[in-house]
Amino acid sequence: MAIPSKQGKSTIDFRDNRRTTSHITVRIPKELHEQPVMSRLISHCGITVNIAAAQLNGHVPQQGCFDLELRGTVFQIASALTYLNELNLEISHRFITGEDGW
Repeated sequence: MAIPSKQGKSTIDFRDNRRTTSHITVRIPKELHEQPVMSRLISHCGITVNIAAAQLNGHVPQQGCFDLELRGTVFQIASALTYLNELNLEISHRFITGEDGW
């Protein structure tokens, strides 16, 4: 994904069908533990999700923390990030890489 320009317009080309990978960390609060957040992320956005690491503490169930690798097109990953943002989840982007050498 591209960084927005100074005018605030996004430079993301959603017509770009090249596949890319995004690594993020997501914190899911206790209130959403019973919701199928990951399942919806996959089914609604059409991406592949690899859970690289997860931290769930049964003794202090305030939140779950997941290191995720998201694979899909630029549009699919943007849709996935929008979905997670709409849930008001804390998201940290680690880095984004292109699979087609871009």
